[in-house]
Amino acid sequence: MSEKIPATVITGFLGAGKTSLIRHLIENSDGKKLALIINEFGDLGVDGELLKGCGNENCTEEDIVELANGCICCTVADDFLPTIQKILSREDRPDHIIVETSGLALPKPLVRAFGWPEVRTQVTVDGVVTVIDGPAYRDGLFAADPEAVQAQREADEMLDHDSPLEELFDDQLNCADMIILNKADLLDASEVASATEQLKGRLRPQVKMLETSHGKIDIRVLLGLGSAAEDDLASRPSVHDDADDHEHDDFESFVLDIGEVASPEFLVAKLQAAIATHDILRVKGFITVAGKDMRLVLQGVGSRLQHYFDRDWKDGETRISKLVIIGEHDMDQAAIAEMITA
Repeated sequence: MSEKIPATVITGFLGAGKTSLIRHLIENSDGKKLALIINEFGDLGVDGELLKGCGNENCTEEDIVELANGCICCTVADDFLPTIQKILSREDRPDHIIVETSGLALPKPLVRAFGWPEVRTQVTVDGVVTVIDGPAYRDGLFAADPEAVQAQREADEMLDHDSPLEELFDDQLNCADMIILNKADLLDASEVASATEQLKGRLRPQVKMLETSHGKIDIRVLLGLGSAAEDDLASRPSVHDDADDHEHDDFESFVLDIGEVASPEFLVAKLQAAIATHDILRVKGFITVAGKDMRLVLQGVGSRLQHYFDRDWKDGETRISKLVIIGEHDMDQAAIAEMITA
């Protein structure tokens, strides 16, 4: 029997830099033929489009599969397993499979899927890599002592007792074989040291931790961990281990068609106002700018928004201006749309 194909699962919270990391891997694949499974949250395939723009012969558009039917850990049987089987049935099988989960996916159910009989004989989980947004962690979006925070919540009857974001972060840490503290260039040395010390106290002893900027890391460091995670689930605790099923009812997304914008700055100002007013966690999309022949990419987490022109609009291509808005459940979509498009 031929050697198993290694697969790397890349997880992490919204806007941590997973796509930047994968794009760097593609551009520096060192001759490896990669297949990518990208789990979009929302109807606009931003991440897949960015990765397809890399133009690497070892990772063509045919090697990139987007799963846009919701959280990958909730659609394992319907979406993920058939996709893996299709990749395995190809004549030109990849040297390595990369799976980028959505920012809301629980990694453990996905790793468990690699233990299915039709998959485990051909693929092994080389490693689970969790990408962390360094500045977000520094700013306290994830508390160093979650038990103390939970105790404070339970002491105050006016607060929500549930903490889904913290639970998700814990699951991503607990399932990881490697932690990437990304955007380290936005932290000073003391902040990096503090984050590293806090995070290491929450990790399994064997988990490696590295700091990066823009997801740039040597492919030889990231791939080849050899963890066989599908056979090591017991050491990767999850708050959802006792649940028969789970849903991400605390989050929702919608696509907003905003039309041509006068300038990137004009759009950013409107988005910042909407983010400050509503429970928006993540924004990403492609935009048409008046007087520009290039496509604008806009991505943001919280109030931090980034934008750049990535390529010319192609001849005959419809010049879209759409944003995926991801936020907490019961967002006022109409009010958000009015603030952005008015």
